[in-house]
Amino acid sequence: MRKSLILLLATLGISLSAVAQQSGWQPPAGHTTISIWPKTVPGGVENPAPEADTTTAKDALIAGKPLVRLGNVARPTITLYTPKGNNTGAAVVVFPGGGYKILAMDLEGTEVCEWLNSIGVSCVLLKYRVPDSGPLPKSQAALQDAQRAVGIVRAHAPDWKIDPNRIGVLGFSAGGHLAAALSTHFEQRLYEPIDGADKLSCRPDFAVIVYPAYLAIAEQNFAANPEIRVTDQAPATFIVQAEDDPVHVENATLYFLQLKNARVPAELHVYSEGGHGYGLRKTEKPVTGWPKLAEAWMHTIGVLK
Repeated sequence: MRKSLILLLATLGISLSAVAQQSGWQPPAGHTTISIWPKTVPGGVENPAPEADTTTAKDALIAGKPLVRLGNVARPTITLYTPKGNNTGAAVVVFPGGGYKILAMDLEGTEVCEWLNSIGVSCVLLKYRVPDSGPLPKSQAALQDAQRAVGIVRAHAPDWKIDPNRIGVLGFSAGGHLAAALSTHFEQRLYEPIDGADKLSCRPDFAVIVYPAYLAIAEQNFAANPEIRVTDQAPATFIVQAEDDPVHVENATLYFLQLKNARVPAELHVYSEGGHGYGLRKTEKPVTGWPKLAEAWMHTIGVLK
């Protein structure tokens, strides 16, 4: 039976690894998906293991529901989610979290895109390389993917009905670190330019950072991560975290102070309770009401009009 299956796949020109990769996570039908690196990824190093959802029956539920924990991502992509109704022209590139080991593709990805679409914002979901793509300076793979993704979005702005001057980023946990890293590493690409997309700015016009990680070093009395050097060129930023977050609220408060000292417009919301890794799913904790505050902030800074 197995030999017959292998022969059938070979006849169709499909490899076993490709089939396994498709079983990991696929965006809903009807959305444009682009492989951000047309040939090999920078450095040419790819994870040989198949892309897969690593969730097990023992993993905790979030707001009573499971989540997709996508691992072994070697071929990064972006998927476009366009508002079906009112389109404001604003867009957000979303970075799911997962400790740079996995990606929470639904909790901190597709569910976020649905919310952004509901307020008239186009969403571009980045499936970046994991595991071992960060945090800086361990590896630059995730940041390379983020830089490339924003450039591609700007290149496609006319086709996708996006204002190239209203393209932001939104990241959770490790993805929050990635959003901060891109906000401070946009002047020079960390890879050899490929095409016209790499000639366009990869600076986000605004950033939303939710329960960030890796911005403060706990082992050094919560000193600032030296790789995140905030200047007055960083984008306006909205930050939210809970005081009881086991990943430490200092990540949010320290980054806010760095932005403030650089005279970058920033808004910080700290809740007494909420923990970590809730995404947009409603719980009894007030922290899960943060999307309304983020929407109001986007109106305040002129992203939503």
